[in-house]
Amino acid sequence: MATENVRPDTFPQLLLRHSRERGERPALREKKRGIWRTVTWRELADEAAALAAALSARGLQRGAHVAFVGDNRPRLYTAMCAAHWLGAIAVPLYQDATADEMVAPVQSAEITHIFAENQEQVDKLLEILPRCPTVRSIVYDKDRGMRHYDRPELVSYDALLKQGRELAATKESELQAEAGRGSGQDAAFLFFTSGTTGAAKGVVLTHGSLMDRARVAAATESLKDTDVAMAYLPPGWIGQTFFSYVQPMVVGYCVCCPESAETMLADMREMGPTYFLATPRVLEALLTQVTMRMEDAGGFNRRLYQAGMAVAHRVGAQTSTGQTISLGDRLTTTLCNLMIYGPLRDVLGMSKVRVAFTAGDAIAPALVAFFRALGINLKQLYGSTETGFFVAMQRDGQVKPDTVGPAADGVELKFTAQREILVRSPGMFMEYHRDPETTTQARNPEGWFHTGDAGYLGDDGHLRIIDRMKYIGALNDGTAYAPKPIENRLKFSPYVKEAVTFGDRRDMVCALIDIDMAAVGRWADKRSISYTGHADLASQDEVYTLIADSIARVNADLVQEPALANSQVHRFLILHGELSADDGVLTRTGKLRRGVIAERHRTLVDAMYGGGSHVRIDVEGGQADIKIRDAKVVASGKIRSAA
Repeated sequence: MATENVRPDTFPQLLLRHSRERGERPALREKKRGIWRTVTWRELADEAAALAAALSARGLQRGAHVAFVGDNRPRLYTAMCAAHWLGAIAVPLYQDATADEMVAPVQSAEITHIFAENQEQVDKLLEILPRCPTVRSIVYDKDRGMRHYDRPELVSYDALLKQGRELAATKESELQAEAGRGSGQDAAFLFFTSGTTGAAKGVVLTHGSLMDRARVAAATESLKDTDVAMAYLPPGWIGQTFFSYVQPMVVGYCVCCPESAETMLADMREMGPTYFLATPRVLEALLTQVTMRMEDAGGFNRRLYQAGMAVAHRVGAQTSTGQTISLGDRLTTTLCNLMIYGPLRDVLGMSKVRVAFTAGDAIAPALVAFFRALGINLKQLYGSTETGFFVAMQRDGQVKPDTVGPAADGVELKFTAQREILVRSPGMFMEYHRDPETTTQARNPEGWFHTGDAGYLGDDGHLRIIDRMKYIGALNDGTAYAPKPIENRLKFSPYVKEAVTFGDRRDMVCALIDIDMAAVGRWADKRSISYTGHADLASQDEVYTLIADSIARVNADLVQEPALANSQVHRFLILHGELSADDGVLTRTGKLRRGVIAERHRTLVDAMYGGGSHVRIDVEGGQADIKIRDAKVVASGKIRSAA
């Protein structure tokens, strides 16, 4: 179904080119019931054409919006291809969103067709259907538990595909013409932002803007069609869709989908990705796994690991600054690579990773240094949904843990007097969906987009991110205060899953700590500390001592940086329950909703600043006492108890 003269400036046109030029190469792979199944580029194009024929028969119009709800699966991406084939706009939604959370995007975009993975997603959609009258069709993939569902809107993926194959056999020329109709200026995706600082906004991005950023990243990293990427993050986040749909369409590499979240690491070892994307939250979880594995190792292996990592950090710092590595360190690094780093990379499924990026939120420099010390080429990139994801990116040989690298090719940066980052880029969004006023506020007539992030360019030309403008403030003594650099250092501890700090217009910094239940539970079990659940574990004096030690190390680190020395954590408490997106205190991408947290935990915050040693709160089934402890702060090079 290829057309030789199609100009590949839309995703359907790129798909046809791949079908023609690398038709038998793998496009998608999925592990299902323990067996890897491969979809070639030719098979992907043929199936997308058939689905497009069926969707057209079911009334899908050019410019309409099609939603996708489910985990990363070949059929989800095939359905995206089909929607784009007809000139429709893809709207990936978060698969773990509640039914109520789906209402706003479905209503806003006037969704007409939805692809849903399974019964769980279908049930949520049927619940909101009375409030979403534009929805005409819900296509479900897995039919388990749906045998007795009898709704006119429902159709199985298999039935739709069968209908499409029958239609495609007689409509080949029409389908070819449809795939060639669009242009790079057409809208391709509508992503809804995570809503960290307010209501989620619908961001419209064109085929051309996304393809431009994908080509720049591919050229910078020398990506080839032999590369392998992994799709395991939420498709509703632009980062995952960029790596598992946009870039493969530009480059032609293969995307692998793990069987489940529980089998991800084992599946990674089998698929051997060479190109990898992770959020800081994922990397923090991997660090916790490594730390726990090393704690369980024998004394010799643990000491060897600690010594090897010390050498790796030293060599990494020397390499990043261009210093000469001594012969002894080179030999030690080679030995450690064989005995420590290599086996750990294999455990993490990263033995073949050629380049890895972290994005989606600020990350602790020590976390980047840790993975680079293992020999993983982890680099930071900075961008947003509105800027086509790639604004700045670290380059090989120029990785500095405290920066996000220089601007990507084609990107212009400038800064306001308040240090807000302004961006102008070929990857810029078209508009906020049906919100011209907000679009005009965010992007001025000269095309400069206000990111809402504070940062600056160093003398080395690298961009450094401070925090969101909204969250930057000052302590009462006038010291500048930004929560993110402090929180990221706290989360480097494997025992801290999340940290929320307060300090703006306060005399000192205090912190709410959400412990990592698995890591702290394992730590407690090894020390025969009994507990009955999360709340009981979080209240144990031994756990408070464990967290206090972690905070003391962070404070000792903060005092080494003049800008952060006065932002040491003075008081803290441990939350009785975990922070969760289902409770509305985190976004679906795991970012803190600070305003919600501050309001919901106002009693706890006020108690920390009130100087007491505990606070009583209402909990389900009664009341609970939460302990408040002083941390250790550093003054004049010595550690002393906070006042």
